[in-house]
Amino acid sequence: MTPVKLLILGGTTEASALARALVGDGRFAPVLSLAGATRAPVAPPIPWRLGGFGGVAGLAVYLAEHEVALMVDATHPFAARMSAHAVAAAAQAGVPLLVLRRPPWVAVPGDRWQVVAGMAEAAAALGALPRRVFLTIGQKDLAPFQAAPQHDYVIRSVDPPAPATLPPRTRLIAARGPFDAAAEHALLVAEGIEVLVTKNSGGSAVSAKLDAARRLGLPVIMVRRPPAPEAATVATVEAALAWLYGRASARA
Repeated sequence: MTPVKLLILGGTTEASALARALVGDGRFAPVLSLAGATRAPVAPPIPWRLGGFGGVAGLAVYLAEHEVALMVDATHPFAARMSAHAVAAAAQAGVPLLVLRRPPWVAVPGDRWQVVAGMAEAAAALGALPRRVFLTIGQKDLAPFQAAPQHDYVIRSVDPPAPATLPPRTRLIAARGPFDAAAEHALLVAEGIEVLVTKNSGGSAVSAKLDAARRLGLPVIMVRRPPAPEAATVATVEAALAWLYGRASARA
């Protein structure tokens, strides 16, 4: 049986887990694509590529030229543009597409969430009085907080953000998850954090900060996810594997 050529659009914990699950599976010839947002990504255990495709047209060309038979979009829930490109390119190339998207976080008793639609609204929600803010939103979405310079910001990012995007009163912490609840609790206390701003990414790798904020009674400004792509979607790696196995069997 000729292995099924599979393209995984990655950058998430789920994409990495899917890649590991496919190691040594002769039914598939997978390639993991990373956008390059992180300067030194952890090398996956399967063949991989780094960088964009050049929009919908470029991705469709890649699918055709590499004879990709199946595609899994396991990008970040906030990578809305890439997900839209995947849907459009898959349709153009006639390649079946599955979206692997972990469920969003849901507030539980004790949470003090204020849900907002975007980063500008999150910055405004901090209010006029100076506060010490823990920003865990990634390095690409910091610029809107320059409109709220009265606050002190603690920003955690895998790579150092571009200086031009930073609010004026910023302390940077370079770190890569996952993070545990005890460490997050200690960090919030040590830094004197008064409010947490985060995206509703879902998953367990970075959820400990929410547990810590709940224990401390801190408010959380939660940025709502963008609309999900209109495509077949599963929430777990196991469900994605089942879809892949079924597609591979159908081609045998």
